[in-house]
Amino acid sequence: MRVPLKIALARGLAGRCPQCGQGKLYRAYLKQVDQCASCSERFDDIKTDDAAPWFTMLLTGILAAPLFFIFPDLLSDHIVIGTILILLILVALILVLLPRVKGILISAFWYAR
Repeated sequence: MRVPLKIALARGLAGRCPQCGQGKLYRAYLKQVDQCASCSERFDDIKTDDAAPWFTMLLTGILAAPLFFIFPDLLSDHIVIGTILILLILVALILVLLPRVKGILISAFWYAR
């Protein structure tokens, strides 16, 4: 039975197997498993390479750009505090988005094969 693309992408976003939704896609923060522990679906041939970090940086830039308009007074009056605050937000955003973007890409590549 073929899983619909929307469901496969949602499962990838959650870090789960796009086929069954039970097994995990990662054994560590970004270490991809070779196969699903639940349904034995293979993922060892799927490589996202630089696509996940590239899309993560793109999304981070899009989501972080409004920060410069939300905090203009903080940036002009207290440049060091504003810069540190925005950098902390950017790093947190990257760390949260990266495994989710990679999961979506793994699911999309899995669906396309």
